Amino acid sequence: MRLAVLSDVHGNLPALEAVLADIEAQGEPDAYLVLGDLAAFCPWPSETLARLQELPEALFLQGNTDRYLITGQRPKPSPVRSPEDWTAMPTKLAERDANFRWTVERLSYDDFQFLRDLPTRFDLDVPGYGRVVAVHANAQDDETSLTPDTSDDEMRDYFSDLDARLVLYGHTHRPVDRMVDGMRIVNDGSVGLPLDGDPRPAYALLDFEGADCAAAIHRVSYDREVVIAELERADHPAKGWVGGIVRKARG
Repeated sequence: MRLAVLSDVHGNLPALEAVLADIEAQGEPDAYLVLGDLAAFCPWPSETLARLQELPEALFLQGNTDRYLITGQRPKPSPVRSPEDWTAMPTKLAERDANFRWTVERLSYDDFQFLRDLPTRFDLDVPGYGRVVAVHANAQDDETSLTPDTSDDEMRDYFSDLDARLVLYGHTHRPVDRMVDGMRIVNDGSVGLPLDGDPRPAYALLDFEGADCAAAIHRVSYDREVVIAELERADHPAKGWVGGIVRKARG
């Protein structure tokens, strides 16, 4: 059994197409697991949702930015630690709000319903292997980031109650593959906006054979300048911030 795991597409249609082509070249998986944050930030939100919904045997989760789009909630601003931070706060809030409003303006009501109705977790029982649980950020909430540097103790706090052999999550845009108390924890990275210094889209392929699972993180190349050009053409309100991540894979 083969599962393709994708996360954090963020409306980056060219990156998604590159990933799907790479997956297809290696043989169609039995199912796609898409772990949330599907539409916001890059310039093809509705087109990306349409392409994802064409995938056969696909399961989708709702991520925190999907929640922001459908509820009007917004992420908390960065902590204020200096007078300069406070002076910059109005500009940061205006860009944050304009960024999400721009995306909402380009989503249809069908897009809204799709994002609204997504679950926040799914559980799979893989024959011969055991329980696999998928979440967006962790098992407690959709915002707390568990990065490659997060301690085993903190990982345990957020995942230990799942009773799973394998846990899949996204959100951080940084790949992870580690063991905590006999539980394997895998983050496939980000399709649309990697943040680990490697701007190539990332995804995971999981191959199950009996009691074993081989998990591999794959990176693919694509023309990032197409995204930069479309951000400019569309006059995206966060084009500088988004374009910088697309180019450098740093926040």
